Amino acid sequence: MPKKIHDVPSAPAPVGPYSVVTEANGFVFVSGQLGMDTAAGKLVEGGVEAETHQIMKNLKAILGDVGLGYSDIVKTTIFVANMADFPVVNAAYGEYVADAKPARSTVEVAALPLGVQIEIEVIAAR
Repeated sequence: MPKKIHDVPSAPAPVGPYSVVTEANGFVFVSGQLGMDTAAGKLVEGGVEAETHQIMKNLKAILGDVGLGYSDIVKTTIFVANMADFPVVNAAYGEYVADAKPARSTVEVAALPLGVQIEIEVIAAR
């Protein structure tokens, strides 16, 4: 299957020259998502827990745009600004993928776009 760039109306607009969702060979790659409230057009307030919940809601909507859901996620990468937030992130994230249990990496980074505390990207399979 050739590479396909999906139109995903539920996704926040990209902040750079990249696709939100690209599909190839049965895998769907979703670019890193921030805690953006798409209805309000701004980042959610309330810290890393609120950001995590918003990201997971956004991922559900984005995956839904291409006919997939949480159970189709095979790999997640989580980027956090502070590894001390791991327990909070882990608990919030787990509320959404507890049954799916995709493979996951969590990495502490020096900084994230727009000063957010967390960014999550996923790979799903058809």
